[in-house]
Amino acid sequence: MWDDAFPSFLIGLREGLEGGLIVSILIATLVRAEAKSRLPQVWTGVLAAVALAMSFGAVLTFSAANMPTTAQEAFGGTLSVIAVAFVTAMVFWMRRSARTLAGEIKEKVTGALAMGAGMLVVTSFLAVGREGLETALFLWTTAQAAGESAGPMIGAGVGIAIATGLCWGLYRRVLKINLTKFFTATGAVLIVVAAGVLGYGLRDLQEGGVLPGKSAYAFDLSRSIDPSAWYSTLVQGVFNLTPTMTWLQVVAYVGYLGVVMALFVRGVRGATAKPAKTVAAAGAAAGTATDVAAEPGAGAGAAAAGPSGVRARRRPVWLVPAAVVAVPAVVAGAVVALSGSKPAGAGTVSVSERDCGKGFTAPKPGRQTFQMHNTGDKASEVYLIDPATNAVYGEIEGLAPGTTRDLVATVAGGSYAWRCVPTGGKAVTSAAVRVSGGGAAKPVVPVAEADLAAPLTAYKQYVNQGLSTLVAQTKQLSDDMAGGDLNAARTDWLTAHRTYASLGAAYGTFQDFDKKINGRTAGLPDGVHDKAFTGFHRIEYGLWHGESASDLKAPAAQLATDVTGLQKAFPAQDFDPADLPLRTHEILENTLQFELTGEADQGSGTTLATADANLAGTRELLGVLRPLLAARDARLLSVVDGDITRMQKLLDSAHHDGSWTPVGQLGPIARARLNGATGQLLEDLAPVPDLLEIRKSA
Repeated sequence: MWDDAFPSFLIGLREGLEGGLIVSILIATLVRAEAKSRLPQVWTGVLAAVALAMSFGAVLTFSAANMPTTAQEAFGGTLSVIAVAFVTAMVFWMRRSARTLAGEIKEKVTGALAMGAGMLVVTSFLAVGREGLETALFLWTTAQAAGESAGPMIGAGVGIAIATGLCWGLYRRVLKINLTKFFTATGAVLIVVAAGVLGYGLRDLQEGGVLPGKSAYAFDLSRSIDPSAWYSTLVQGVFNLTPTMTWLQVVAYVGYLGVVMALFVRGVRGATAKPAKTVAAAGAAAGTATDVAAEPGAGAGAAAAGPSGVRARRRPVWLVPAAVVAVPAVVAGAVVALSGSKPAGAGTVSVSERDCGKGFTAPKPGRQTFQMHNTGDKASEVYLIDPATNAVYGEIEGLAPGTTRDLVATVAGGSYAWRCVPTGGKAVTSAAVRVSGGGAAKPVVPVAEADLAAPLTAYKQYVNQGLSTLVAQTKQLSDDMAGGDLNAARTDWLTAHRTYASLGAAYGTFQDFDKKINGRTAGLPDGVHDKAFTGFHRIEYGLWHGESASDLKAPAAQLATDVTGLQKAFPAQDFDPADLPLRTHEILENTLQFELTGEADQGSGTTLATADANLAGTRELLGVLRPLLAARDARLLSVVDGDITRMQKLLDSAHHDGSWTPVGQLGPIARARLNGATGQLLEDLAPVPDLLEIRKSA
């Protein structure tokens, strides 16, 4: 929690100090002008600014919570980018304006005093309101990035509390702070934090479908870095750097940090010779606070008396402050209500074997939020279904006993019922209700394990045939080494490796054989010289790094033995049918991470050939799943087919006269096109696992 609190602490401290200095200068100016009776008007403006900031935060929170997931991502990403723009402007504005801030505010207050009480309220409101809105926006984005609100809120509260104490000390002249150094140091740190928020915001925009490249990863360290470790949590919480980042995130992070930090540092160096006067100005004005004693009631009496000396009726003191708090709150409430924070028809629905669906009444058409409460003693899955077809409109998995979670679904005309599936218990379906009118909602036709039986059988046959071919190919590779024919060995190595790469969907089933046959050097103490480095990549390293046939004879023979062992073991290995839909996406994720970056290359320069084999394996897998996908989203299949054709053409352009262009030798345009086509294919394949997820409601 504390790592998530730091960015909010920093923004609370800095914005709180800025706002506190402004308020101190406002108060000190009135005291010096012998207008202490007008202080309530300043506090009214400040109160209005705080109310506006809090109402703005409430609108952001409740509006986002009631959007569809993709819309939430797009909304959050857009606001994160806007927050970065505001924070960047604030950092440079404070660096530029700190020395003249007191004079500017005094001039505005003096003018407001001459124009009446209302203008003084407006002046203080505008002076503090900007800081409040910036704080609310940035706190909201940091809470979104953290995934929870407790840490950021605590951090902001502590920061604002410290800022309040510092401002009091400055006003009473018991503290001296070099504000130039303070705002310079915090500004530099905020630029680093803002760079992370920018990267997080762009990732949200990618997840929301606003920006491309969601699957175009610059790096993926999730396998070598523990995301739950304290150092990972600290870096993610403070800097918003994650073990997996896309190219867009990395380029934006580095570009923003490089450009903005350079401009900031250059501006600081140019200003080092100028003395800071902010504290002096505020302190000088504040110094009169203990010396000036305004005559009690002077200002108020003059304001309250009419021309004839008869005192006018005074409005209650609490009326204006109450109004400035109530108006933003009411407006925020109206906005939240219009955004659907409490949809009609939403209510608490019981989940258990005995009470499944209790409390469910026919909802109104539209987007609805149902509060699902587990009244039983077992964890449960719950589905909102069409009882006639078992199609699923919404679902919650792992609802623990005694807990409540929201289920959001779009309701249209038709029949609806709840299906509760307790762990280890029997599925129970509630009574159906009917909804009239309301357009159309698109449910997901559920997939049962039996539905994947035929695709699994077909794919296992494909793998068995591929392994039979691979046994013969690796035996030939071993014979090449035994005969000392390295040229033939290089050709036969690539042929065999491509065959293995085309069996990608079965990798999770191959168990330890995969590491023996196709393991990489990651995690091995001695790298390519480690004794545990075996299989295709070990032989590849030797073939393209000058090792002799006799040196490679044993690794080649071991590879042939391991492949034969895999062929014998595979029929008895457990192949989870749920793996099939997952692998449609994961095969090419690995391709993008290892083959298209060249990370998997051990000297042969043939990673594009491997990528081509991976694509063939993906095409084969989609072939066995095609009937199920066609029944659920025929349009998606058409889009994916087009993506595959596009990627295949780009790979074919790197294959000439039996040889493959090394990925590092591709031109920047060709490489960008290939990465882009792969990323687009991955984005379009992303819905497949959800469409074909095995649901117990079936």
